[in-house]
Amino acid sequence: MMPSPHPLEVELGMRYYASDTPGIGGRLRASPADFVVDELPLPISDPDGPYLICRLTKTNWELQRAVKEIAKRLGISHRRIAWAGTKDKNAVTTQLISIYDVSPETVEQVRLADITLEAVGRSQHPLILGGLEGNRFDILIRDCIEDDLPARVQAATAVSSAGIPNYYGLQRFGVVRPVTHLVGERILKGDYEGAVTTYIGRAYPRESEEAQHARTHFAETHDARAALADLPVRMTYERAMANHLVANPGDYAGALRALPPKLLSLLVSAYQSYLFNRALSSRLDAGMSLTEPEVGDRLLFSGGREDIVTARNRQAALLQIRRGRTRVALFIPGAGAVASYGPMDEIMQDLMAESGISAGDFERASRFVETAFSGVLRSISLFADVEADVSGTDVRLKFTLPPGHYATTVCREYMKADPYMMI
Repeated sequence: MMPSPHPLEVELGMRYYASDTPGIGGRLRASPADFVVDELPLPISDPDGPYLICRLTKTNWELQRAVKEIAKRLGISHRRIAWAGTKDKNAVTTQLISIYDVSPETVEQVRLADITLEAVGRSQHPLILGGLEGNRFDILIRDCIEDDLPARVQAATAVSSAGIPNYYGLQRFGVVRPVTHLVGERILKGDYEGAVTTYIGRAYPRESEEAQHARTHFAETHDARAALADLPVRMTYERAMANHLVANPGDYAGALRALPPKLLSLLVSAYQSYLFNRALSSRLDAGMSLTEPEVGDRLLFSGGREDIVTARNRQAALLQIRRGRTRVALFIPGAGAVASYGPMDEIMQDLMAESGISAGDFERASRFVETAFSGVLRSISLFADVEADVSGTDVRLKFTLPPGHYATTVCREYMKADPYMMI
């Protein structure tokens, strides 16, 4: 294990690399075509269903914004569109979306730059988040460190197949402005004014000067009318919240609800992701392994079955892990009581207590956001069989990951670079 030297990764709980070999450096996403994502969908075969299933291919589009623009062209609410996975913005991505009660002929009329939409079937039900087989990636890392590059790539490929920390990647928290977990924390604490102030008013140096000025002025004054005048037109979510506050002064809860429901729920779940990253790094702080179970560890099997490691079954659990049938997992708390079985549960409970967050806070957030924030198990290790090719100072990586796993988590093991080089 090697600690990350990058302050942003440390701030987001991503404090370790699996290997201690030097990184290859380089630049990810020099252009969207350098980061290609193809969703591997679940089978769909229901010709009489009310939901039209479409293949969406987009280049350099944030998914929520793409969906809103598609809905606008169709003349429908964006709430009638659903998807199985949220894909990267600075990339070329292909995935399925479901649209309620529209015809293929209507969809064919949609014209948007860098977006193609093709009807491929129907379903009785909308797509749901996580309802996919996985994602296939074809990624080009440019301008890598030339010195001993093939050997460095080979070392990273070996460790990726042996298991790396399964961190939630930077894009989970916001790429240029990693604030989603901070907003989620304020929502969990019932501090809706603080949540709006953080979302609109927290400035980051990689934004334009115009955006930084508008954010800083709002954070200092809470003047929503001035924010509407100052915020760039492209910042549609911030402007929607500010517009609500102009019409309804002091209604910060309503301002948050001006966000798309899926985005609002992602803010709270981002805080759960932040807790996971911190707890995983705390495990590594304690010298515990990613792949060798401790008594009290939770196990997550490929079919979804769960188990607890005991002194009696520990060796059997280790054998099952080595055969790829199960993984050590960490329980991410939500609404509802959580039993404590071992050191990882204790670490998570300590982090919750440190933050002043309880199961009751998740219950309140569930009612506010109208989304159930239940606890969930997530594997602490990620295994990727990477096909790597070196050409001059460029490195191409091809691999497939299950749903909810981050390609940038694999890439960071190769690059060990400033996380902003991966956005």
